[in-house]
Amino acid sequence: MNNNAKVPVGVLGASGYVGQELLRLLARHPGTAVAFATADTAAGEWVEGHQLLQADDAPLERAAIVLSALPHGVSARYVNEARAAGKRAVDLSADFRLSAEAVYGLTEFSRPRLAQAELVANPGCYPTAALIALIPLAQRGLIDPSREVVIDAASGVTGAGRHPQRELLFGEVAEDYRAYAVGNTHRHLPELRAALERESGFAGDLVFTPHLLPVKRGILETIHVPLTGALDQGAAEGIYEAAYRGEPCVQVVRGALPSLKDVVYRNRVALGVAPVEHVRRPRLTVIAAIDNLVKGAAGQAVQNLNVMLGLPETLGLVC
Repeated sequence: MNNNAKVPVGVLGASGYVGQELLRLLARHPGTAVAFATADTAAGEWVEGHQLLQADDAPLERAAIVLSALPHGVSARYVNEARAAGKRAVDLSADFRLSAEAVYGLTEFSRPRLAQAELVANPGCYPTAALIALIPLAQRGLIDPSREVVIDAASGVTGAGRHPQRELLFGEVAEDYRAYAVGNTHRHLPELRAALERESGFAGDLVFTPHLLPVKRGILETIHVPLTGALDQGAAEGIYEAAYRGEPCVQVVRGALPSLKDVVYRNRVALGVAPVEHVRRPRLTVIAAIDNLVKGAAGQAVQNLNVMLGLPETLGLVC
């Protein structure tokens, strides 16, 4: 494919960790060319060979599709401007994830709706891993709705963004491990609940507790699932293998459990399971690992962009 045949893509918010990851992926993507990239305080700086512009100066006419990695609460304005200019868009903020005007872009389950979508809401990083882990069980009626699903999730510090914060300094994070948004108050919970119910009909309680890991990137989620009936290891793994057979960006780990090293810099969700012993009612522990900047954000956005443009789904990605 020559450069003239490449699809021009605009990137809003290219100075943050997710925006930089978008530019890194697009720079190596054989089917796209970056038409412009924007920032706020970093305007004028160069990232991946592109000088960053102010968002208000973005030449929208140069792009066929716009990817927005702007902050929550800010992104919607610029995405709406791109849409008003006739551009398709993928929004990586939370601004459209609960909106009926956008297709929720969990690629493995939204694929039929993505091809014609004008606006895609890219899922959050924590919900991406949890939904891939829970939907196959929920669709089969295997989750007991009378008991809570408990999700203990840990993320690297890039998940908090690039804006300077004292509690994220190296001296504060190194050799430490802490929970936050305790009490089921994290902003991703409504998104997670809504998407799980939409894809499976499951509307039971979820208890979600995020933790901060002293690493740069990656998410590991330990999900305790109450079951309607006992599942042994082989049966549980078989459910996931059947659900994700042929899915290039989901890996079911047999006879072991995934870790961050299985997913960093990859557009992959890695899943592993373990039946829970010594309990009176059946439970299954599911471990889900992703790179928060790739499958949890920029990589999934590129995966969605590929489907929207009719390109091979994994083009420019390593799954």
